[in-house]
Order: sequence, then structure tokens, then C-alpha cells
Amino acid sequence: MANASNFLSKNKSVVLYGIFLAILLFLLKWLELRFMIMDHAFEIYAGSIAIIFTALGIWLALKLARPKTILIEKKVFIEQSETFVLDEKELSKLNISKRELEVLQLMSEGLSNQEIALKLFVSLNTIKTHNARLFEKLEVKRRTQAIETAKRLSIIP
Repeated sequence: MANASNFLSKNKSVVLYGIFLAILLFLLKWLELRFMIMDHAFEIYAGSIAIIFTALGIWLALKLARPKTILIEKKVFIEQSETFVLDEKELSKLNISKRELEVLQLMSEGLSNQEIALKLFVSLNTIKTHNARLFEKLEVKRRTQAIETAKRLSIIP
């Protein structure tokens, strides 16, 4: 501490001269900035308005482009009789074999072809053949249509 006060007393004029120059430099830079702002006031004003409108445009575009999703909860209740009665007449009329009926029942449970093949201990190609024959007999093109038709005809519960 003694060294610092000793240094200031020896170099008092140099330190004051440095502080004075720093203040003068600060004032000159402040004036230069002030005059530059006055000279370019219109550009600064127009630029700030452009930035505000650009930000507003981006926000509005994101708001309008966002897809509006509406969540609709739909509950479907299917009335099933307490006891299912297989329509033997319809089954014989369509000429559906017992194995095809098993495949159709497993299909209605939501099992994939591979899962049905594993459950019935047959190959995947056999299941695909059964599916093709079922689709042909029920006159449908998709699994969901086959299940819907079979339920309507009381072939599966």
C-alpha cells in the first residue's frame, strides 16, 4: 500500500494527465456516436421498423402454418349377445373349412400372419393361402373387411 501511494505522489501529473485524456476520449467518442446517430437517424429508424415487422411476420407465419388438430374422442359400443351362436348354414354355404375358420378367428384377434402360423404350427405360406381362400370366399380384399363380413354373417364372435 505504501508503494502505491509513493508511486502516485511521484507521478501525480502523469496520472492526472492520463485520466484527463481518458475523459476527453470518452467525450469525443460520445459526441461522434451522437452525430453519427443524428446523421443516420432515418436509416436507424427504418432498420428498427424492418426488424420489428420481420419478427412479426415470422411469428405470424409460424402461427398460421401450424396445423390445427382437433382431438375427437369417439366411443363405439358394439352390442354382442351373451352367447355366440355359429351360423352353420352360412359356414357350409361359403364352404369354409375348419382350419380356415381357425385362421379367421385368430385374424380377428389381431394376430399377424407369422403369429398365426406359429400358433397353428404351419408355415407362413400356408397361412397366406388360407387368407387368400378366405378373401375369395367372403368376397373381400382386406383382413379388416374379412373380419367385418364374418362377424356380420355370424361366423366369428
